[in-house]
Amino acid sequence: MSRTLRPDASGLGLLFATTIGWGLNWPAMKVLIAHLPVLSTRSLAGVLGLAVLTVVALVRQESLAVPRRLWPRLVLVSLLNVTAWMGLASFSLLWLAAAEATIVCYTMPVWAALMAWAVLGEKPGPARVAGLALAMSGLALLVLGRGVAVGLEKAPGVALGLGSAVLFSLGTVITKRWPLGLPPTTASAWQVGIGILPLALLALVFDDARLDAITPRDWALLAYGGVFALGLCYLSWFGALRRLPASLASLGTLLTPMIGVASAAIFLGEPFGWREALSLALTLSGVALALRG
Repeated sequence: MSRTLRPDASGLGLLFATTIGWGLNWPAMKVLIAHLPVLSTRSLAGVLGLAVLTVVALVRQESLAVPRRLWPRLVLVSLLNVTAWMGLASFSLLWLAAAEATIVCYTMPVWAALMAWAVLGEKPGPARVAGLALAMSGLALLVLGRGVAVGLEKAPGVALGLGSAVLFSLGTVITKRWPLGLPPTTASAWQVGIGILPLALLALVFDDARLDAITPRDWALLAYGGVFALGLCYLSWFGALRRLPASLASLGTLLTPMIGVASAAIFLGEPFGWREALSLALTLSGVALALRG
């Protein structure tokens, strides 16, 4: 008889720390890319996150070895989960406010439900269909609520944000269908390392970033995004998953866009009126239905 995993205080604390860390990273990224190239910004943060994850894996004595047969799968999910997510989501911030990008990108579970249908044959039930409709209505209100002209101006950012969410969801479903079987910290370290490599190479070719031009505030925000949001938050997320039921942990991540929207309003002065609130409520309700379905 299997033991039912019950939530405990430490698991809830780790989950809360994870969602706080991920949510606050959205306004931090918005500040950084206002005067630093996107590719360089994400590459520097990725290097810091990789260093943290590698050190933790070594301290925990996790093997960093990857069987030869896993390399094609590891590279594919790294490109989907890291390269596409970090790259496209970050570029969406050039057209979208931090709150808007957070809402658009965190439709991931809705797209994962559709990807599971295509890849795994898991036909979506009424709850997932209703979740998709709610989430899309929330996005439509967010993008077109201030008029079609404004919506068209934001269209590139919305397309990039949705692209990051769809590709990340595909990576999630592929990982479910063909698990890597690596220790969690090792898997994260390799995915971050492989995933940021294309971004770093593109930054070397296209960016004109000078390290001496990066201010102490920029370094602090980069350190936050790399060490905490990309490194330590992944570790706290794995810790939460070990202590909490998967359904509770997944629903708990809905706090992330709420924190992202709230922190963008507080720290960046982004507008948060009835339109943004209703869009957030519709989108998160759709995501919650998709997760429960």
